[in-house]
This record gives sequence, structure tokens and C-alpha cells, in this order.
Amino acid sequence: MLIDFFYTLRAAKLPVSVKEFLTLLEALKLGVVGPKTAQADDAVNAPSGYSLDDFYFLSRATLVKDEKHYDKFDRAFAAYFKGVELITDFTKDIPLDWLKKTLELNLSPEEKAAIEKMGWDELMETLKKRLEEQKERHEGGSKWIGTGGTSPFGNSGHNPQGVRIGGKGGNKSAVKVWEQRAYRDYDDTQELGTRNIKVALRRLRKFAREGNVEELNLPDTIRATAANAGYLDIKMQPERHNNVKVLLLMDVGGTMDEHIARVEELFSAAKAEFKHLEFYYFHNCVYDFVWKNNRRRFAEKFPTWDIVRKYNKDYKLIFIGDATMSPYEILQPGGSVEYSNEETGAEWIGRLTHAYPQFAWINPELQGVWQYRQSIGIVQQLMSGRMYPLTLKGLEEAMRHLSK
Repeated sequence: MLIDFFYTLRAAKLPVSVKEFLTLLEALKLGVVGPKTAQADDAVNAPSGYSLDDFYFLSRATLVKDEKHYDKFDRAFAAYFKGVELITDFTKDIPLDWLKKTLELNLSPEEKAAIEKMGWDELMETLKKRLEEQKERHEGGSKWIGTGGTSPFGNSGHNPQGVRIGGKGGNKSAVKVWEQRAYRDYDDTQELGTRNIKVALRRLRKFAREGNVEELNLPDTIRATAANAGYLDIKMQPERHNNVKVLLLMDVGGTMDEHIARVEELFSAAKAEFKHLEFYYFHNCVYDFVWKNNRRRFAEKFPTWDIVRKYNKDYKLIFIGDATMSPYEILQPGGSVEYSNEETGAEWIGRLTHAYPQFAWINPELQGVWQYRQSIGIVQQLMSGRMYPLTLKGLEEAMRHLSK
């Protein structure tokens, strides 16, 4: 049975290896989760003695290595054990006029009670047949996919247990809803929310124990108690904290205005994930000073040389900017649009990347237009190609590089 489950996961494009599958089988044999009521030999053939929830969490823990694959795993798991995706093709298009609500169904309590309730398997098998047989719109009936009736398929009607397709929920009796899935944000190409950004940034975390003794060290406590003839000997240890240090330099103003929301999400996530985070602003390109308060950026300047002296090379340097400007702003003394800079932006970028060997540039501009912006190409060269788009995949690649 579980061999087919393995092939189902592989068919869903999940990177599941034979070694991980063998780990799952070993965990089943040892009764890692749930009551072990089945013999070891039986456990190899089927997850007997375990609840479906137990087996779900065990198999996900052993087979899925990255949170971004959770949605694919859920689909494949449901397809194999519940028959959701294999019985019915939920990617098939249904004409919109079949699902348009044009009348309201009003039933008496007696009429509602008389409607037959289908089980899960029967419901899915019947839906498959309806998709194959139905050729036109239906409304107010009890059989076809439509609206305003007592059929278990469609919307705006009434059924004690059905599949809502289109429309809005009301009775809360649907056992499945045919619409966009909640985990879609994990797609590498999707624009990011703060939670998704945090998931990507966690690749950079490096934990170390520091500070005061605050939490129980259970292994040491057990060893010390055993060595003390069974008398409890409690051992404490410092808490683990994220030890990564990040220096964040953010472009602000001008063409960056259209990216404000996304950069704010990234900034918010970074502040939540990294205990040692220092940040400063610049405009278009870094020159001889940066600032922390945009309203007082000329009154409260921080010389870039002071930044280099203050933070050692243990810091990971991350630029955030669209790198969209005149090439003169990077390559020409006095090229800044705000003042006459004595040294070029290229020189300052070179100094910073030399001072901080682990560096990366996150660009919120669409990657498809990078090749048409001369300034982006120049910055990419100055950054030794370490420019990444502000997508989940781009952030993961940047964090993977910075963690080396």
C-alpha cells in the first residue's frame, strides 16, 4: 500500500527520496506515533493501528524537507488516502453560467430534513460522473451541478453535505470547497506576505546559547540525577538565541515608492527574525553617508566610513533597492541627484562589499525588466552577480548564499 503512496508523492513533484521513505517505514515499525496495535510486518503494508492524522504528521515530518512543499504534500496525501484529487479533476473548468445565482431557495425544516446525505466516497464518485455527463446549466434541481437547488454540487442552494463550487458559503455544510487553496502563497513566484518572508529568512538563522541561565537542560539533569543515586539534580542552561548579525541598507524615495509595501513587509519580517539587526537608508546608490530618519536625513547623517568601522565583518550585508537610476549616479563623481559626491557610488559599494564578505542585493523590481535597465546591470557586476529578486525563491537563494 505505502509503495503506491510513495509513487503518488513523486508524481506530485515532491522531492521524496527512497531513504526518507525507508525512514517512514522504520518509524511505523517502531510505533513512533499513535497506539501500536498492529504487528511490525503489517505496518510496512499499511498504516494500521494509527489514526489518519497520526500518519499524516509522521509522514510529513519524515518525507517533507521544506515548508514550501506542504501544499503539494497535502494535495498528494488527500489524493491517495481520501480520493479527492484522483477521483475528480479539480483543475477542470466549469462554465461560469452554471454557477451564477439567479434565484433563492427557500425550504421548510421538514423539506431540508428529507434531503438525502451522501458519504464522502459516494459524493466524490457522483461528482466525477456529473462532470462527465453534464452539458448545460441547471438551476433549482437536485442532481446536476448548478445553483438554487438541493443538489450536493454547486452553490446558493441547500444540501446537508455537499461540494460548494463557486458562490459564497452560507449554510457551512460543504465538506469540500472548490476554489483557491489557502497555501498558495508558498508558490515561488507569488508576491510575499510577512509570514512567508519570515519562512525564507529563517534559512539564515544560526542559534547559539547566550545570556543568563534560564531554561532546563533535560539531558544534563537526567545524567546528574543518575550519578547522584537518583536524587534530583537540576541543571540549567542559557536560552538559544539567533546569533546572526545583519546590516541592512535600504534604498528609499524616487522609483522605490512603488515598492514601499513589499519592502515594509521584508523590513518587518527581518526585524522579527534577527536579534542583531542594524539598518540605514540611502537614495539610489550608497555614497559617503547614510541615515536612519528620513525626515532628518540631512541633519542626522552617519558617515559610511563610520559604519564600516563600527560593525565588523561578522555582519551579513544586505542591500534592498531597485538599482534603477542614471548610470552616472553609480560611475561619476558628483553624479548624485541630491548633492555633489566626491567619490563615485561604485567605489563605496566596493568598499562595503570588501568590508563585509557575505553580502547580497535584494531587488523588488520585476526580474523580467532587469536586462533593460543599464544601472541594474552595473550594480549586478559590482555585487559579483549576487542580486536576487524579492520573491520567495529569490530570498531563499540569497539566504542560502549568506549562510555559507
